Amino acid sequence: MEELWYSPHMAAASRAISERIPLVDLIVELRDARIPLSSELEILRNYPTSSRHIVVLNKMDLADRSKSQEWMKYLRERNFISYGVNSHNKENIKKFLSFIQTQVRGLKRTDHSSDTATVMLVGIPNVGKSAVANSLHKIGRISAAEKGKLKHAIVSPEPGETRDIRSFKIASHPNIYVLDTPGILPPRIPDVDVCSKLILTGAINDCLIEIKELAQYFLAIFNCSEQYKNWENLSTKDNDKLFLDCTTECLTSSKMHMKQRRQSPTDHTQDCIVRDVRRTLFETISAFDGNTRDEEEMAELISRQFSALQEAFQVSNECQEEANVKVAKKLLNLFRTGRLGHYTLDLLPSNIH
Repeated sequence: MEELWYSPHMAAASRAISERIPLVDLIVELRDARIPLSSELEILRNYPTSSRHIVVLNKMDLADRSKSQEWMKYLRERNFISYGVNSHNKENIKKFLSFIQTQVRGLKRTDHSSDTATVMLVGIPNVGKSAVANSLHKIGRISAAEKGKLKHAIVSPEPGETRDIRSFKIASHPNIYVLDTPGILPPRIPDVDVCSKLILTGAINDCLIEIKELAQYFLAIFNCSEQYKNWENLSTKDNDKLFLDCTTECLTSSKMHMKQRRQSPTDHTQDCIVRDVRRTLFETISAFDGNTRDEEEMAELISRQFSALQEAFQVSNECQEEANVKVAKKLLNLFRTGRLGHYTLDLLPSNIH
Protein backbone atom coordinates (compact mmCIF):
# COMPACT_ATOMS: atom_id res chain seq x y z
CA MET A 1 0.00 0.00 0.00
CA GLU A 2 1.31 3.45 -0.89
CA GLU A 3 1.94 5.64 2.11
CA LEU A 4 0.14 8.89 2.89
CA TRP A 5 3.04 11.08 1.77
CA TYR A 6 2.88 9.81 -1.83
CA SER A 7 0.13 11.99 -3.28
CA PRO A 8 -0.87 12.26 -6.95
CA HIS A 9 1.02 15.57 -6.97
CA MET A 10 4.23 13.84 -5.85
CA ALA A 11 3.74 11.11 -8.45
CA ALA A 12 3.36 13.75 -11.18
CA ALA A 13 6.43 15.62 -9.90
CA SER A 14 8.47 12.40 -9.99
CA ARG A 15 7.54 11.85 -13.64
CA ALA A 16 8.29 15.47 -14.58
CA ILE A 17 11.72 15.37 -12.91
CA SER A 18 12.59 12.02 -14.50
CA GLU A 19 11.73 13.43 -17.93
CA ARG A 20 13.96 16.48 -17.44
CA ILE A 21 17.03 14.68 -16.05
CA PRO A 22 18.43 13.78 -19.51
CA LEU A 23 17.83 17.34 -20.75
CA VAL A 24 19.66 19.41 -18.11
CA ASP A 25 23.38 20.11 -18.02
CA LEU A 26 23.90 19.46 -14.33
CA ILE A 27 21.97 17.56 -11.66
CA VAL A 28 22.50 18.82 -8.12
CA GLU A 29 21.05 16.32 -5.68
CA LEU A 30 20.54 17.91 -2.29
CA ARG A 31 20.67 15.63 0.71
CA ASP A 32 20.26 16.40 4.41
CA ALA A 33 23.75 16.35 5.95
CA ARG A 34 22.24 14.75 9.07
CA ILE A 35 21.04 11.75 7.02
CA PRO A 36 23.30 11.54 3.92
CA LEU A 37 22.13 8.03 3.02
CA SER A 38 18.50 8.10 4.16
CA SER A 39 17.90 11.30 2.17
CA GLU A 40 19.18 9.84 -1.10
CA LEU A 41 16.80 10.43 -4.01
CA GLU A 42 15.63 7.02 -5.12
CA ILE A 43 14.95 7.87 -8.78
CA LEU A 44 18.63 8.77 -9.31
CA ARG A 45 19.77 5.25 -8.46
CA ASN A 46 18.90 4.23 -12.01
CA TYR A 47 21.37 6.73 -13.45
CA PRO A 48 25.13 6.04 -13.52
CA THR A 49 27.40 8.39 -11.60
CA SER A 50 28.95 11.05 -13.82
CA SER A 51 30.35 14.57 -13.84
CA ARG A 52 26.78 15.76 -14.45
CA HIS A 53 25.64 14.55 -11.01
CA ILE A 54 26.71 16.41 -7.85
CA VAL A 55 25.68 15.28 -4.37
CA VAL A 56 25.37 18.28 -2.06
CA LEU A 57 25.00 17.84 1.68
CA ASN A 58 22.85 20.77 2.83
CA LYS A 59 22.20 21.84 6.44
CA MET A 60 25.85 21.30 7.31
CA ASP A 61 25.33 23.65 10.25
CA LEU A 62 23.01 21.07 11.85
CA ALA A 63 25.23 18.02 11.31
CA ASP A 64 28.35 16.70 13.02
CA ARG A 65 31.15 18.38 11.08
CA SER A 66 33.71 15.57 11.31
CA LYS A 67 31.16 12.95 10.27
CA SER A 68 30.05 15.11 7.35
CA GLN A 69 33.64 15.17 6.12
CA GLU A 70 33.75 11.38 6.40
CA TRP A 71 30.54 11.12 4.40
CA MET A 72 31.84 13.37 1.63
CA LYS A 73 35.01 11.29 1.47
CA TYR A 74 32.85 8.16 1.24
CA LEU A 75 30.85 9.67 -1.64
CA ARG A 76 34.00 10.73 -3.51
CA GLU A 77 35.40 7.22 -3.18
CA ARG A 78 32.28 6.03 -5.01
CA ASN A 79 32.87 8.47 -7.87
CA PHE A 80 30.36 11.09 -6.76
CA ILE A 81 31.25 14.78 -6.88
CA SER A 82 30.31 15.96 -3.38
CA TYR A 83 29.98 19.33 -1.70
CA GLY A 84 28.83 20.59 1.69
CA VAL A 85 26.72 23.71 2.04
CA ASN A 86 24.76 25.84 4.49
CA SER A 87 22.10 27.69 2.50
CA HIS A 88 21.89 30.46 5.13
CA ASN A 89 25.60 31.32 5.02
CA LYS A 90 26.32 33.99 2.40
CA GLU A 91 30.03 33.24 2.04
CA ASN A 92 29.33 29.53 1.80
CA ILE A 93 26.81 30.12 -1.01
CA LYS A 94 29.29 32.33 -2.88
CA LYS A 95 31.81 29.48 -2.86
CA PHE A 96 29.11 27.02 -3.89
CA LEU A 97 28.10 29.22 -6.84
CA SER A 98 31.73 29.45 -7.92
CA PHE A 99 31.94 25.65 -7.66
CA ILE A 100 28.86 25.24 -9.89
CA GLN A 101 30.29 27.68 -12.44
CA THR A 102 33.53 25.69 -12.56
CA GLN A 103 31.61 22.44 -13.08
CA VAL A 104 29.51 23.99 -15.86
CA ARG A 105 32.55 25.40 -17.66
CA GLY A 106 34.17 21.97 -17.50
CA LEU A 107 31.10 20.39 -19.06
CA LYS A 108 30.92 23.04 -21.79
CA ARG A 109 34.50 22.28 -22.87
CA THR A 110 33.69 18.62 -23.42
CA ASP A 111 30.00 18.86 -24.37
CA HIS A 112 28.58 21.61 -26.59
CA SER A 113 29.23 25.28 -27.17
CA SER A 114 25.91 26.72 -26.02
CA ASP A 115 26.34 29.76 -23.80
CA THR A 116 23.44 28.72 -21.54
CA ALA A 117 23.41 25.94 -18.96
CA THR A 118 20.62 24.52 -16.83
CA VAL A 119 21.18 23.14 -13.34
CA MET A 120 18.37 21.13 -11.73
CA LEU A 121 18.10 20.95 -7.95
CA VAL A 122 16.48 17.69 -6.87
CA GLY A 123 15.92 16.00 -3.54
CA ILE A 124 13.47 14.78 -0.95
CA PRO A 125 11.02 17.21 0.73
CA ASN A 126 12.35 19.84 3.15
CA VAL A 127 15.99 19.24 2.29
CA GLY A 128 16.42 22.94 1.47
CA LYS A 129 16.18 23.13 -2.34
CA SER A 130 14.18 26.38 -2.39
CA ALA A 131 16.47 27.99 0.19
CA VAL A 132 19.52 27.06 -1.89
CA ALA A 133 17.84 28.27 -5.11
CA ASN A 134 16.95 31.61 -3.52
CA SER A 135 20.44 32.08 -2.10
CA LEU A 136 22.16 31.21 -5.39
CA HIS A 137 19.80 33.53 -7.29
CA LYS A 138 20.41 36.42 -4.91
CA ILE A 139 24.19 36.04 -4.90
CA GLY A 140 24.24 35.59 -8.67
CA ARG A 141 22.17 38.71 -9.31
CA ILE A 142 24.30 40.80 -6.97
CA SER A 143 27.53 39.49 -8.51
CA ALA A 144 26.31 40.31 -12.02
CA ALA A 145 25.03 43.73 -10.90
CA GLU A 146 21.74 42.98 -12.60
CA LYS A 147 18.74 45.13 -11.85
CA GLY A 148 15.18 44.10 -11.32
CA LYS A 149 13.02 42.58 -8.66
CA LEU A 150 14.23 39.26 -7.30
CA LYS A 151 11.90 36.32 -7.83
CA HIS A 152 11.98 34.07 -4.80
CA ALA A 153 11.02 30.44 -4.39
CA ILE A 154 8.75 29.63 -1.47
CA VAL A 155 10.75 28.47 1.55
CA SER A 156 8.88 26.65 4.30
CA PRO A 157 9.76 24.33 7.21
CA GLU A 158 6.86 22.13 6.12
CA PRO A 159 7.60 19.41 3.54
CA GLY A 160 5.88 19.60 0.17
CA GLU A 161 5.52 23.39 -0.19
CA THR A 162 7.19 23.60 -3.62
CA ARG A 163 4.52 22.57 -6.16
CA ASP A 164 6.04 23.41 -9.54
CA ILE A 165 9.41 23.41 -11.28
CA ARG A 166 10.68 27.00 -11.30
CA SER A 167 13.63 28.60 -13.05
CA PHE A 168 16.02 31.20 -11.57
CA LYS A 169 19.05 32.80 -13.21
CA ILE A 170 22.12 32.47 -11.00
CA ALA A 171 25.08 33.45 -13.22
CA SER A 172 26.25 34.98 -16.52
CA HIS A 173 29.12 34.11 -18.89
CA PRO A 174 27.92 31.46 -19.31
CA ASN A 175 24.31 32.04 -18.41
CA ILE A 176 23.28 29.51 -15.78
CA TYR A 177 19.72 28.83 -14.74
CA VAL A 178 18.76 26.72 -11.74
CA LEU A 179 15.53 24.72 -11.65
CA ASP A 180 13.92 24.41 -8.22
CA THR A 181 11.88 21.21 -8.14
CA PRO A 182 9.30 19.74 -5.73
CA GLY A 183 10.59 17.34 -3.10
CA ILE A 184 9.79 13.71 -3.88
CA LEU A 185 9.84 10.44 -1.98
CA PRO A 186 9.36 6.84 -3.14
CA PRO A 187 5.86 5.34 -2.81
CA ARG A 188 7.11 2.95 -0.14
CA ILE A 189 9.85 3.11 2.47
CA PRO A 190 10.13 -0.42 3.88
CA ASP A 191 12.97 0.43 6.30
CA VAL A 192 11.37 1.64 9.55
CA ASP A 193 14.62 3.22 10.75
CA VAL A 194 14.97 5.26 7.54
CA CYS A 195 11.34 6.35 7.78
CA SER A 196 11.85 7.44 11.40
CA LYS A 197 14.89 9.53 10.44
CA LEU A 198 12.96 11.19 7.61
CA ILE A 199 10.17 12.15 10.00
CA LEU A 200 12.61 13.30 12.68
CA THR A 201 14.42 15.63 10.28
CA GLY A 202 11.18 16.98 8.80
CA ALA A 203 11.16 15.33 5.35
CA ILE A 204 7.90 13.57 6.20
CA ASN A 205 5.10 15.28 8.11
CA ASP A 206 4.87 14.60 11.86
CA CYS A 207 1.23 13.58 11.54
CA LEU A 208 2.29 10.07 10.50
CA ILE A 209 3.61 9.29 13.98
CA GLU A 210 2.68 10.32 17.54
CA ILE A 211 4.71 13.39 18.43
CA LYS A 212 5.71 11.97 21.83
CA GLU A 213 6.97 8.80 20.19
CA LEU A 214 9.07 10.87 17.79
CA ALA A 215 10.56 12.86 20.67
CA GLN A 216 11.34 9.60 22.48
CA TYR A 217 13.16 8.44 19.36
CA PHE A 218 15.28 11.61 19.43
CA LEU A 219 16.04 11.18 23.13
CA ALA A 220 17.17 7.60 22.48
CA ILE A 221 19.62 8.98 19.90
CA PHE A 222 20.72 11.77 22.21
CA ASN A 223 21.27 9.44 25.17
CA CYS A 224 23.60 7.27 23.09
CA SER A 225 25.64 10.26 21.92
CA GLU A 226 28.34 12.30 23.61
CA GLN A 227 26.53 15.61 23.10
CA TYR A 228 25.46 15.99 26.73
CA LYS A 229 29.10 16.20 27.86
CA ASN A 230 29.39 19.61 26.18
CA TRP A 231 26.94 21.02 28.73
CA GLU A 232 28.72 19.99 31.92
CA ASN A 233 29.41 23.63 32.79
CA LEU A 234 25.65 24.26 32.99
CA SER A 235 25.18 21.86 35.90
CA THR A 236 25.16 23.59 39.27
CA LYS A 237 23.91 23.00 42.78
CA ASP A 238 23.53 26.71 43.36
CA ASN A 239 19.90 26.99 42.24
CA ASP A 240 19.56 30.58 43.44
CA LYS A 241 22.46 31.68 41.28
CA LEU A 242 21.06 29.74 38.34
CA PHE A 243 17.67 31.40 38.78
CA LEU A 244 19.19 34.89 38.97
CA ASP A 245 21.38 34.27 35.91
CA CYS A 246 18.43 32.91 33.97
CA THR A 247 16.22 35.84 34.96
CA THR A 248 18.90 38.32 33.89
CA GLU A 249 19.40 36.54 30.59
CA CYS A 250 15.66 36.45 29.91
CA LEU A 251 15.36 40.17 30.65
CA THR A 252 18.29 40.92 28.32
CA SER A 253 16.70 38.78 25.64
CA SER A 254 13.42 40.60 26.15
CA LYS A 255 15.05 43.99 25.60
CA MET A 256 16.64 42.75 22.39
CA HIS A 257 13.22 41.85 21.03
CA MET A 258 11.30 44.98 22.07
CA LYS A 259 10.65 45.87 18.42
CA GLN A 260 9.41 42.38 17.69
CA ARG A 261 6.25 40.70 18.91
CA ARG A 262 6.06 40.24 22.68
CA GLN A 263 7.43 36.86 23.70
CA SER A 264 5.59 34.50 25.98
CA PRO A 265 7.33 33.74 29.30
CA THR A 266 7.30 30.08 28.20
CA ASP A 267 8.76 30.72 24.74
CA HIS A 268 11.10 27.74 24.49
CA THR A 269 13.42 29.46 22.01
CA GLN A 270 14.67 31.98 24.60
CA ASP A 271 18.30 31.40 25.49
CA CYS A 272 17.62 30.94 29.20
CA ILE A 273 15.07 28.19 28.58
CA VAL A 274 17.32 26.48 26.04
CA ARG A 275 20.04 26.54 28.68
CA ASP A 276 17.70 24.96 31.24
CA VAL A 277 16.80 22.24 28.75
CA ARG A 278 20.45 21.49 28.07
CA ARG A 279 21.22 21.42 31.78
CA THR A 280 18.27 19.10 32.41
CA LEU A 281 19.39 16.68 29.71
CA PHE A 282 22.94 16.70 31.07
CA GLU A 283 21.88 16.06 34.63
CA THR A 284 19.36 13.31 33.85
CA ILE A 285 21.78 11.28 31.78
CA SER A 286 24.71 11.92 34.13
CA ALA A 287 22.68 10.66 37.08
CA PHE A 288 21.56 7.57 35.17
CA ASP A 289 23.44 4.44 36.29
CA GLY A 290 21.62 2.00 34.00
CA ASN A 291 22.51 0.55 30.61
CA THR A 292 21.33 2.64 27.65
CA ARG A 293 21.69 -0.42 25.43
CA ASP A 294 18.94 -2.12 27.39
CA GLU A 295 15.55 -1.19 25.90
CA GLU A 296 13.67 -1.15 29.22
CA GLU A 297 16.33 0.88 31.01
CA MET A 298 16.52 3.35 28.13
CA ALA A 299 12.72 3.75 28.33
CA GLU A 300 13.02 4.49 32.06
CA LEU A 301 15.64 7.17 31.41
CA ILE A 302 13.50 8.79 28.73
CA SER A 303 10.51 8.80 31.08
CA ARG A 304 12.57 10.64 33.70
CA GLN A 305 13.73 13.11 31.08
CA PHE A 306 10.18 13.88 29.97
CA SER A 307 9.22 14.67 33.58
CA ALA A 308 12.26 16.88 34.09
CA LEU A 309 11.82 18.65 30.75
CA GLN A 310 8.27 19.53 31.64
CA GLU A 311 9.65 21.80 34.35
CA ALA A 312 12.48 23.11 32.16
CA PHE A 313 9.99 24.09 29.44
CA GLN A 314 7.63 25.52 32.09
CA VAL A 315 4.77 23.31 30.91
CA SER A 316 1.70 22.98 33.13
CA ASN A 317 0.88 19.48 34.39
CA GLU A 318 -2.89 19.92 34.50
CA CYS A 319 -3.25 17.20 31.85
CA GLN A 320 -0.28 14.87 31.61
CA GLU A 321 -1.02 13.75 28.06
CA GLU A 322 -1.22 17.33 26.80
CA ALA A 323 1.90 18.21 28.76
CA ASN A 324 3.82 15.38 27.08
CA VAL A 325 2.74 16.59 23.65
CA LYS A 326 3.86 20.16 24.42
CA VAL A 327 7.24 18.95 25.73
CA ALA A 328 7.70 16.76 22.66
CA LYS A 329 6.92 19.60 20.21
CA LYS A 330 9.28 22.03 21.94
CA LEU A 331 12.07 19.45 22.18
CA LEU A 332 11.82 18.52 18.51
CA ASN A 333 11.83 22.16 17.48
CA LEU A 334 15.08 22.76 19.37
CA PHE A 335 16.64 19.68 17.78
CA ARG A 336 15.59 20.66 14.27
CA THR A 337 16.96 24.18 14.63
CA GLY A 338 20.30 22.99 16.00
CA ARG A 339 19.83 24.30 19.54
CA LEU A 340 20.51 20.86 21.04
CA GLY A 341 23.70 20.06 19.18
CA HIS A 342 24.82 18.72 15.84
CA TYR A 343 23.92 15.20 14.79
CA THR A 344 24.65 12.88 11.89
CA LEU A 345 22.10 10.10 12.24
CA ASP A 346 23.27 7.86 9.39
CA LEU A 347 26.23 5.59 9.99
CA LEU A 348 28.73 5.07 7.21
CA PRO A 349 27.90 1.71 5.55
CA SER A 350 31.28 0.32 6.65
CA ASN A 351 30.30 1.05 10.28
CA ILE A 352 26.77 -0.29 10.24
CA HIS A 353 27.81 -3.74 11.39
